[in-house]
Amino acid sequence: MTTGILSALLAITALAADVTGTWTAQVPGRNGQTRETTFHLKADGNTLTGTVSGRQGDMEISEGKIDGDHITFSQTIEFNGNSMKIVYSGTVSGDTIQFTRTREGSDQPGQQFTAKRAQ
Repeated sequence: MTTGILSALLAITALAADVTGTWTAQVPGRNGQTRETTFHLKADGNTLTGTVSGRQGDMEISEGKIDGDHITFSQTIEFNGNSMKIVYSGTVSGDTIQFTRTREGSDQPGQQFTAKRAQ
């Protein structure tokens, strides 16, 4: 019985996307401009940790999860005395992640962009 449970857990872990590493993307910003953003991600089973580097420096991600080839995480940004929670959802395929980024509580459509694994 224990061997069966261990085998099942190992199989689930093996199905998790290989996202550990550094990823870069041109992320949409205001007025159609893009900003280069670097994602430093680390997978530990189905848990995702790391940072997002942008114009405000390195910011820790939170609530990071991996489910097969799908990843999600969030970051909280302080802007003009207000906190904004940004939610990232992505699908990993080889050396790319197709992301959608939304602001929690906003009725605006999400911004889509592609991150590529840094070589």
